[in-house]
Amino acid sequence: MIAGGDFYLPPIGLLLLERMSEINSYFKITKPSEGIFKDRGSKFLGYAFPVYSEDEIKECLMQLRREHPSARHHCYAWKLDPTSDNSRANDDGEPSGSAGKPILNQIQINNLNHVLIVVVRYFGGTLLGVNGLINAYKCAAADAIANAIIEEHFVLNEYQVEFDAMEQGAVMRVLKEFGAKIISNDYNSKQEIIFQIKKQVSEALEKKFADLYKVQLKFLQTK
Repeated sequence: MIAGGDFYLPPIGLLLLERMSEINSYFKITKPSEGIFKDRGSKFLGYAFPVYSEDEIKECLMQLRREHPSARHHCYAWKLDPTSDNSRANDDGEPSGSAGKPILNQIQINNLNHVLIVVVRYFGGTLLGVNGLINAYKCAAADAIANAIIEEHFVLNEYQVEFDAMEQGAVMRVLKEFGAKIISNDYNSKQEIIFQIKKQVSEALEKKFADLYKVQLKFLQTK
C-alpha cells in the first residue's frame, strides 16, 4: 500500500500472462454513465468513465471531487491496457479491501478495459461494516456499468509488409481476404504497406504470406 490509500496489484504469474496474450477482444464503455445504491442512510453514487491514460483518470477524479466536496469517500478502480495487468484500486479511507477491490471486481467480471469507475459515498450516520461496504461499492459500480453503453473492441495486430512489385496483386488479395485496415503505404522508394488486422486471424495471415515469394512480413505491435 502507498500513501493516499492506493495499492498496486501484485505482479501476475506466467500462466496469467499467457492467458492475457491470447485475448482477442474486450469490452469498453462508449461514454460516461452513472449508478446509485443506498443503504441505511448512506448514498453510494457510481460513475463510470472511458479513459485511455492516467492523466485522464486524474482529471476525472478531480472533477468529481469538485462536484462532491462534502462526500466522505471517493473510492475507485481502473483498468487500461487489456493485454497487461495495468490496473489499480483505491479505498480512499474505507477499511482495506472494502471499496476499491469490489469496484475492480465488477470491471473484471464484465471484461471491461479503458475504464475508470468511481463510487462517491455520502455517509448516512450508520456504520455498515466491512461486508456491508463491500456490497454497497459492488452494487453502485454494477449499476453504473448496467447503465453504460458497452461495445466490443477487437485487439489488432499491426504489421509491415515489404514485397516485390510483381507480388503486389497477391499481397492486396491477402489483405482484402483478412479484412486488413491499411495504415500507410509507400510505392515510391520501395513496395511497403503497414496494416492492421484482428489478432484472432493473424496466424492464418502469416501463413498466407509465408507462401508468397519475395514478401517480407514484420510484426510491429498489438493495439
